[in-house]
Formats: sequence, structure tokens, C-alpha cells
Amino acid sequence: MKIPFSPPYIDEAVINEVVDSLRSGWITSGPKVKALEEEIKVFSNAKEVLCVNSWTSGAIMMLRWLGVTAEDEVIVPAYTYSATALAVLHAGAKPVMVDSGEDFNISVDAIRKAITPRTKAIIPVDIAGFPCDYDRIMRLVNEPEIRNLFQATSLVQEKLGRILVMNDAAHSLGAYYSKNQRTGCETDIAIFSLHAVKNVTTAEGGAICLNLPEPFDNAELYKELRMMSLNCQTKDAFSKSKAGGWRYDIVGLGMKINMADVNAAIGLAQIREYPELLKERKRVFNTYSKAFADCDWAILPPSEDGEKESSYHIYALRIKDFTEEQRDRMIDEIAKSEVAVNVHFIPMPMLSFFSSLGYDIKNYPQAYENFKGEISLPIYPQLDEEKLDFIIKAVKDAYLKVTVDR
Repeated sequence: MKIPFSPPYIDEAVINEVVDSLRSGWITSGPKVKALEEEIKVFSNAKEVLCVNSWTSGAIMMLRWLGVTAEDEVIVPAYTYSATALAVLHAGAKPVMVDSGEDFNISVDAIRKAITPRTKAIIPVDIAGFPCDYDRIMRLVNEPEIRNLFQATSLVQEKLGRILVMNDAAHSLGAYYSKNQRTGCETDIAIFSLHAVKNVTTAEGGAICLNLPEPFDNAELYKELRMMSLNCQTKDAFSKSKAGGWRYDIVGLGMKINMADVNAAIGLAQIREYPELLKERKRVFNTYSKAFADCDWAILPPSEDGEKESSYHIYALRIKDFTEEQRDRMIDEIAKSEVAVNVHFIPMPMLSFFSSLGYDIKNYPQAYENFKGEISLPIYPQLDEEKLDFIIKAVKDAYLKVTVDR
């Protein structure tokens, strides 16, 4: 039985929505993008939502809007996908990496130790869809001592008066941060990824959730950023296409990162079905947890803690007391059964580019500990009981093969 790792969920509703976009004669940014923004806004309770062409470009734009420079620092976890730090570099600032906790997410204690007068933003990451401790993080940046340490170097920073918190929510659309509140509104800015492998996809895409405190006007900021995402052009293509509407102006240094309607159509169909799809992801997650609960070698990933609940994006199984080499052998054994698994993530200091910049994995022991035994299992609605049984058997057999042969 051949089982892929993360195929997109494409049903007739998705196909019909895309066909509707194609037949409309309007396939770039237009009514379906706006409709998707409204759906995500309602779903997440964010004040405003702007859809763009990727999480990465959205993060770059928001850091540029914040006004970071080469002298500024942005705190990120060492244990995350590279885009988190690459966005900081593309925006012109310096990523300051800190260690993780045992739940994979950024250590709040490590954040505190890393803050300097140059710190302009913190980008926590909801690894695998499990929310970070945002109550502690937001309290931290609002502490009088931390606010007094903050040195604004742009008008936006002066207006905010403290370190910005921008949640990398790439994995966590649909997660609960509190009993009745999903992620997307718990920080100043949250950005969802809508990439092909995500719970809700637009093939490529991202959604910026705006929740800036007063005196910011999030509705006005949405308009500003929407224009910024279109090269700071005063009219979008839809407006320009109307009779007599050709004249426009360029009023700043923008980016070309808008989402197209043909992409938004995929996500629009999916998010309308998402509550049910989320239940199916939880079913798969819980099936794994039940199957591995009696294995003394298995460290199960977090799913619920108090009022927090995962979006069930990744099932990040860890093998207790394994070395990297043993983990890799286990993955090779699983692959012999034609079950595709993955690893989330190789800590950034272990990647050649970041290593060349001076980052050293020895400074992030928990990040390495989380990584060295981690194997991500397939998790998506299309996995029925037969397929799950097959995957579970392949994993257990692979563990026995590696441990018997060692």
C-alpha cells in the first residue's frame, strides 16, 4: 500500500469554485480573494485579514512596514522552518535565534534573555499547529522594564511603543488558543500559511491577520497594506479594468505579492468545509496517539493543554533516546513499506546557510533534542482505518528492526 505524506484535499466543491473563477473571466485579485479574507476573518476573529501570495512575502512586508533596519534584531526560534528567519533577513534585520521547549515551541524564558534595546519584534512559531504561550509573551513585551528598554527607530515603532509580536501561525489555522477562541487574534499580527501542504490551501498563499492595538486603525492599515502588496499602486487591476479607470499613481516602495482569485477559490471552498475537515485530522491524530500510547519508546506530540488545542497539522512523533542516525534508519525502514514520512524540522543552525552566518546548534540543545528523534507521520482527512493501521504497523516494525539490529 503506497501512502503519500501530505496530498492536498481536492473535492468537487474545490473544483467547482475554481471553475467558477475561470469562467468569470477574472482570475487575479478580485472578489474571491475578498471573500476568502472575510471567511478567515470570521473564523479567526481577527480585526482585519489580508491575503497574499505566501507566508514569507507577508512576513517580509510586515517587517518592512515596521521599519526594521540592519541594526535591528528580531527574535525567532532556532527550531522552525527557514522562512521564519529568511523573512527577517530579506526585510533587512538580524534574526536572533533562541531555544525551544519540550513542546517544540519557542521558550519564553529564552526570549526574555535575548531581548536587547535593538529588539524590534518577536516571531513565535506554532510548531505542528500547537499554539505558543501567548499570554506570557504578550505580558513580557508589556512589562514596564521591557518597554523602557525598547528604542524605536521608525514612526510605526514609536506609535506601538514596544516590541511587536508577530505570530508565525503557518501551521495553526483552526487551533484554539483559549476555550472559545481560535488562533489569529492573540498577537499584534498573525500570519497563516495557505501552502499546498497546509490544512487549508490556496496552492500558494498566506493570510495576514491584523490586531494592532490603539492608536492603530486596523481597517485603515488593511487598505495601506493592500496597496503595499500591489506595488503601492493606488488602483488594483480590477478597478483599473473598469471603463475610464485607467489612471493610477505609485505612492511608495511596495511589493508585488497579491493573491490571485484562481488561488483564493481553492481556499474559499476548503475553509467552508474546514470544521469537518478539522474533525477528520483530529481523528487521525488521536488514532496515532492511542496506538503509540503503550510504546515506552514513543514521545507523543502535544494536542491539548488546558484551553489550548492543536490544529492537528503535523503528527510529530519522537523516538525516545534515539540518535539522528537511528532515526534516519527508522525512516528508511518505514519507506520500504511505501509509507512517506517527514521530519519537522532540521533546526536552522544545522543548515549550511545559517551555519555560515555563525549560528551553532550547540547553543540550542532542546531544539536539537526535539529534532534528533522526530518523525512526522501522514495526517489528512483521506486516511481511513485500513491505511492508519498500515502506517502504525510500518512504524512499529521499523522501530523493532532498528533496535534489534543495533
